[in-house]
Amino acid sequence: MDLKEIKAVIDLMTKNTLLEFELEKPDFKIRIKKGEIHEISAYSPPAGAVFTPPPQPVALPAAPAPVAAAAPATDTKQILSPMVGTFYLSPSPDSAPYISVGQEVTEETVVCIIEAMKVMNEIKAEVRGTLVEVLAENGKPVDFNKPLFAVRVK
Repeated sequence: MDLKEIKAVIDLMTKNTLLEFELEKPDFKIRIKKGEIHEISAYSPPAGAVFTPPPQPVALPAAPAPVAAAAPATDTKQILSPMVGTFYLSPSPDSAPYISVGQEVTEETVVCIIEAMKVMNEIKAEVRGTLVEVLAENGKPVDFNKPLFAVRVK
């Protein structure tokens, strides 16, 4: 990871209000917390070793424009994505979803995970009520501040 990539990580943290980032590979470890670099360690490969750069990211196709939805009822609040990443309703493909329509949630209920830069981030409801709709598609990319769920607040 070079300085340009580290600056890109810091920019992503700032844009997505992340407080902490950690990446660990067999030959490299970095931990950044609220703008401070806590530790960076690397090793030099043995003489004659061949460096293979990591694969370049693949551009994802643009998501279709969402169809205009009816305005949510006044007693309904949307849970918004706090970051850019891939939305998952369950912790693994063979696990049950964290929540389902009709289920009661509290401020501390984990409703989904968003994978960002190979880090799984648990997203909490931060509202008390009943889940009325899942607005994001499982396994698909989500943008910052886009609606994930609709909850009828109590």
